Amino acid sequence: MSILIYAESAEGKFKKVALELASYAKKVAESLGTTVTAVTVNAGDVSELSKYGVDKVLKVTNDQLATFSAKAYADVIKQAAQKESSKVVILSSTTDSIYLSSLVAVGLEAGFASNVVGLPVSTAPFQVKRTAFSNKAFNTTEINTEVKVLGIAKNSYGIFENAVATTEEDFAPSIDANDFGVKVTAVEKSSGKISIADADIVVSAGRGMKGPENWGMIEELAGVLGAATACSKPVSDLGWRPHGEHVGQTGKPVATNLYIAVGISGAIQHIAGINSSKVKVVINSDPEAPFFKVADYGIVGDAFEIVPQLIEKFKAFKAQHS
Repeated sequence: MSILIYAESAEGKFKKVALELASYAKKVAESLGTTVTAVTVNAGDVSELSKYGVDKVLKVTNDQLATFSAKAYADVIKQAAQKESSKVVILSSTTDSIYLSSLVAVGLEAGFASNVVGLPVSTAPFQVKRTAFSNKAFNTTEINTEVKVLGIAKNSYGIFENAVATTEEDFAPSIDANDFGVKVTAVEKSSGKISIADADIVVSAGRGMKGPENWGMIEELAGVLGAATACSKPVSDLGWRPHGEHVGQTGKPVATNLYIAVGISGAIQHIAGINSSKVKVVINSDPEAPFFKVADYGIVGDAFEIVPQLIEKFKAFKAQHS
């Protein structure tokens, strides 16, 4: 009856979302009087999960799974859930897990709730709070199936240490050739940079930067803050920045603790895609820019004057506290 989570990892290290899922699952497990089991794929050392309440780890090591395949990974999670008789399966809202969640739900004949932003409102009946209408509203969803699959919105719960004794078990699910019907032809990875999916802070910029040659100060600001860089859709369409940095409703959704928008007017699609971020700071020379209506903090002025000043202030602050 253990609660099951899929603990995502990359290059042998667990992603931040894995630790958030573990923290969330532990709290749910306490309310249900059960334990937490994590299934990992080619993760290496899994001892870190014990700090966040994971009682048992099913370790899958398989060269066929070196490259992400949604159907194959979903099959692994399904078999892990069946092995543990899990009635609640918890996934994150990363790009990979969004692909996985519906496949896992179908495989387990489970009800699925995405964009969950808090602990269950009730466990009998099982109800969860979710975002709706591009994060502009909330609803309470009731899941009546025996098995329930939850997709937890990023940065919606937090990471909390709750050390337990963890047992590790090698798990070898059966992998079918049909699981690899979709062929991955290329995998693009950026080295030495924080990804948008894992970032606590994102520094994003738009056409107000006037050209790709001016992006140095955006990257410098991001570097000082330990942030990921991002951009608006017009910027990626113009080829100023890679499409992988495009955030918004038609790009990558962002749910960071801090989102800094530089020279972005604030089209409705962009705002909808970043609206889950907890604190939004907008820098724009146009005081009528729509982005100011949803900003927590706004600075009206020339980005080419303001951003360098911010960089120097942050550098000085870090030097004082290092």
